[in-house]
Amino acid sequence: MIALSVTALWLSGCAIHPAPFTDAERTQAAHADHTAMFTDQPPITGPVTLDEAMARAIRYNLDHRVKMMEEALGQAQLNIDNFAMLPQLTTSAGYTARSVPLASSSQSLFSSAQTVPQSYSTDKVEHTADFAFSWNLLDFGVSYFEAKEQADRVLVLEQRRRKVVQLMMQQVREAYWEAAGAQRMHDRIGPLLDQAKKALEDSRQSQQEGLRSPLDTLNYQHALLDIMRQLEQVRDQLEEAKPRLASLMNVAPGSDFTLAPPQGFDVPAFGMPIEQMEETALERRPELIEARYNERIGVNETHKAMAKLLPGIELQLGTHYDSNSFFYYHWWQAAGLNVSWNLLNVLNAKNIRGMANAQLDVAHAQRLALSMAVLTQVHVAQAELSARQRQFDLFKQMNDVDQQILQHTHNATVANAQGKLEEIRAATSAMMSELRMYQSYGELESAYGQLLASLGLDPAGQVQGGDLAAVEQSIAMEEKRWAAFGQAGGVKTQ
Repeated sequence: MIALSVTALWLSGCAIHPAPFTDAERTQAAHADHTAMFTDQPPITGPVTLDEAMARAIRYNLDHRVKMMEEALGQAQLNIDNFAMLPQLTTSAGYTARSVPLASSSQSLFSSAQTVPQSYSTDKVEHTADFAFSWNLLDFGVSYFEAKEQADRVLVLEQRRRKVVQLMMQQVREAYWEAAGAQRMHDRIGPLLDQAKKALEDSRQSQQEGLRSPLDTLNYQHALLDIMRQLEQVRDQLEEAKPRLASLMNVAPGSDFTLAPPQGFDVPAFGMPIEQMEETALERRPELIEARYNERIGVNETHKAMAKLLPGIELQLGTHYDSNSFFYYHWWQAAGLNVSWNLLNVLNAKNIRGMANAQLDVAHAQRLALSMAVLTQVHVAQAELSARQRQFDLFKQMNDVDQQILQHTHNATVANAQGKLEEIRAATSAMMSELRMYQSYGELESAYGQLLASLGLDPAGQVQGGDLAAVEQSIAMEEKRWAAFGQAGGVKTQ
């Protein structure tokens, strides 16, 4: 009873209780995570070009890092699966101590007479050791197909990483030009707001002095306030552009950096024939390549299932030791061959083959359906790029007209309240028009990136790792390579 009570007390002392993080631990973890997010990457020392923004996204974006780590984890699992094909080489040692000898007697099969008196042939204290080599051919076959499946899974993870990079580059293109437009508009909104506020104050002063009719004055103030509302709304929208780009580049939010977009607007085009585009997409799209690897994994899964139907053959070879003083030989070697076979599995072979063939048929049908979706995406992306090209051309013409209107309005402004309103309205319209042009160009660049992604074209070629400058150089070279396809149909405007 005492022993039972002591045991109960000991077990209660070992019970696990919830242990929430303390405030200090949460603070320390948050600080460590914040530091880890931005370590091992060079700071921005100058204006950021589009190629540098893409390179920083490829090298330091956290979502891309996760995919790279998943790929490395898959490779590590493949190394483990390769070791699983090797034979087992085991060693063991043991110690046994008994309070009394392991004594026994024997009884006759045909009578109840005792034939051997109580005796023992084992020491009360005994040491054993074994060093054995064993190899199961069935386990080797199963491990072989599992390793082949894992090798294909590593390649699947590589294709998923490619897909993340392609989509990320499309987002970087659009975010970069939105941020470039925001950067250009930033220094123009403040003076316009100040000018509108000054005109509003003058109008209110005139209202108090009764220099104009109340209705005209109120309509004028309403127009000024509406312009100010639009300007504030645009400023709030512009303040969100740069943080989105910074997030893609894995730059700390709130970091102060400037962009260096190219002068003018080089309208991207892609002159590859549609038949060649379809063929390129079917060959290079990550989703289709992943589907082919998954189909091959299904084939190996079938082979593995069929291998399990075969008999298991195990080879054994080892050296053994036993300290029992009753043994004449304390050291000896032993070899053996064991064969086992679950005959009931053979009856299930037809079902296994049928299920495997059905899985392959489903995988093949899924790949064909995905191929159709890919071809559709290519045509949609091409149509989207053409539409964005036409829209940008219209926005550019509208911006040119609005800038001319602003110039004429400024020249014709007279020193009265109504003249100030027209000039402010024209300046606001011109600024909004230029902003829409930048946004339209960002959408055009996004459509171009979407077309490249629909074809499965990698923005940085086959570069793996490398420093930021190497990735940036690779991106520039790849851009020139694919831009060559659009020279025939491309249009460059300034």
